[in-house]
Amino acid sequence: MLECYKNYCNKLQDGGLYRSIEKPKQGLIDFSTNDYLNLRNNKEILEFAIELAHQQGIGSGGSRLLSGNHEIFEKFESQIAIDKKSESALIFSSGFQANFSALSALLNKEALSYQEPVLFFDRSNHSSLYQAAFLSRSKLIRFRHNDMQNLEDLIKEHKGVKYKFIVTETLFGMDGDILPLQDVISIARKYNTFLYIDEAHATGILGNDGYGLSTDYNLDDIPHLIMGTFSKALGGSGAYVACPRIIRDYLINKAAGFIYSTAPAPIIIGAAYKAWKMMKDMYKERNALLFNASSLRKRLKNLGFDIGVSNSHIIPIMVKNRFNYVLELKAFLADSGIVVSAIRPPTSQKEKIRISFCAHHNKEDINFLINILCNYDKSN
Repeated sequence: MLECYKNYCNKLQDGGLYRSIEKPKQGLIDFSTNDYLNLRNNKEILEFAIELAHQQGIGSGGSRLLSGNHEIFEKFESQIAIDKKSESALIFSSGFQANFSALSALLNKEALSYQEPVLFFDRSNHSSLYQAAFLSRSKLIRFRHNDMQNLEDLIKEHKGVKYKFIVTETLFGMDGDILPLQDVISIARKYNTFLYIDEAHATGILGNDGYGLSTDYNLDDIPHLIMGTFSKALGGSGAYVACPRIIRDYLINKAAGFIYSTAPAPIIIGAAYKAWKMMKDMYKERNALLFNASSLRKRLKNLGFDIGVSNSHIIPIMVKNRFNYVLELKAFLADSGIVVSAIRPPTSQKEKIRISFCAHHNKEDINFLINILCNYDKSN
């Protein structure tokens, strides 16, 4: 019976799509991390988390509904609701769990009077959102990436459907481009749709005080849910959803990932809480990060590199359509002292090198990366 799994892995290897866990590498310039604001090793956050661990231990003790609820959860959720301009918030153990559990629960047909909901779904959405859609068995209609006219045209074709959902990210983690959120809100308002927004990569970087792009807009008259993570700009792990209070109450009763999972450790949530409070004062770091990322994008373009539609600190380099080319480029950069991510299907339809620009990167890092890429380009 194990032979079938071996054959499947062999097939992936033959197609250049096999994945493996790499050993940690020291002393390299890391352009692969999502620690955008360099908070993972922040001294204040570490001290706060350690003190909390001394008080409450290293684990939560159970699910939130049994023995695993702690004061830090309540405190943090209240703060998230305030900063996200929402009625309430709910913490999850990870971004994948939050998306998978929350969206699939919202699409539950029993809750929707057994009427089939229709999802209008950006083609470039994260796998966690796709998995939720597949689990729900809802009608999935994918619109062209960030194409608002295509989205509206598709919704018009389904005007008679009672339960319509628009599902999209605000900052796309593989392509690095930003959602025209004002247009999406206008469409959601016009056609009375539920708006589900993933702000995993936007949290800490975009919007009012860095709390996500959605904080720049009023969503009070639109049924909505906003998801974000603690695992990227906040430097830790975990996730949240911000939503109307009735949605929070519903998820506590229906989101399986929340109900049946042990709650995150208080030390983890405490660290995220401390980072969250620090974020609003990190406007200098955000501005410098985005300015330097803009400089890198321009230099890559001037050298003839295809960076797709990126307009943020996440910068893809589209690679040649040749077997294992993306892995070769990643290995070349690693040998030269630079760590990047090699993105392949099914994570993205097109192979690319993903450069993640962070607050700790400087002009010297940019120059070093550019020089290495120029040398590689000349040799191929």
